[in-house]
Amino acid sequence: MTRHDFDGFVAESTAGLLRTAYLIAGDLQEAEDIVQETLFKIARRWPRVSRMDHPAAYARRILVNLAVRGNPKRSRRRAELRDAPPRVGADSGIALDFDDELHAALAALPPRQRAVLVLRYFLDLPEAEVAAALQCSLGTVKSTASRGLARLEQTLRPTNDTRSVA
Repeated sequence: MTRHDFDGFVAESTAGLLRTAYLIAGDLQEAEDIVQETLFKIARRWPRVSRMDHPAAYARRILVNLAVRGNPKRSRRRAELRDAPPRVGADSGIALDFDDELHAALAALPPRQRAVLVLRYFLDLPEAEVAAALQCSLGTVKSTASRGLARLEQTLRPTNDTRSVA
């Protein structure tokens, strides 16, 4: 329950939160902002959060809500920074082995579908934990995942239509 405990929590959880936020938001600067907001909310509630059985799950829930809900200030800033070069790699603190085509297809999904797919398939969380993080029913997780996977498949499916137009 001390500052030292909170610092340890931050050190242990930041990389995972950043990966999750990046996969949901699709933008590293946005992901960094989301993680910062998440950790700020955790810090304000640290005495209560530190007594929880799974503080990392609570942090992930806050992060997902922030990422899905969005923030007008972050959106405006993202539009201003759109032309800035991405900082993904060793110098950014986030290492991603991620196919660019898959990333683009994932980024094209609505935020809630993206969040479900990231939590379920990239983080390998059980459907019940995904439902808890998104504060929705198990059925909603299943149907959202199904629709999201179908859209990903449709986007990523190679087109075999080689007929020429005459």
